Amino acid sequence: MSPRYFILLAIALAACTCAFAADLTPVGTWTTIDDATGKPKSIVQITERDGKLEGKVLHVLDSENGPHPICKECKDERKDQPIEGMTILWDVVKNGDVWDDGHILDPHNGKTYKVKLSMADNGQKLDVHGYIGVALLGRSQMWERRPEQ
Repeated sequence: MSPRYFILLAIALAACTCAFAADLTPVGTWTTIDDATGKPKSIVQITERDGKLEGKVLHVLDSENGPHPICKECKDERKDQPIEGMTILWDVVKNGDVWDDGHILDPHNGKTYKVKLSMADNGQKLDVHGYIGVALLGRSQMWERRPEQ
């Protein structure tokens, strides 16, 4: 085979890889991983509605407050509501290679943060970065995609 054939093949493969990367989306079901302990904490489903992402807790896997915890620390209408079924991520929009401009609730402390989502590991992981003020500050969790059922 000629070198020209290999060059064309390499270009075609690179184009396919770029197209695949552009199609990666946070929409799906994720296992949240605690950034301090490394343990799975909950299962969250992210959906898209009207161009915005939102995430809802389907199941709490690990809680110091028992198997069906409530949001004791929440200050709004979520106060004392079950965390399972609660929307904890909302108004997140695509902005280039990331999704941001939305908010995320930490049910553990009841605080709401700005959020930035970035895909990792070919779409199998999601870097969830919550922050106040500027994105350089804050904390990140790496969520793991769950197989579709």
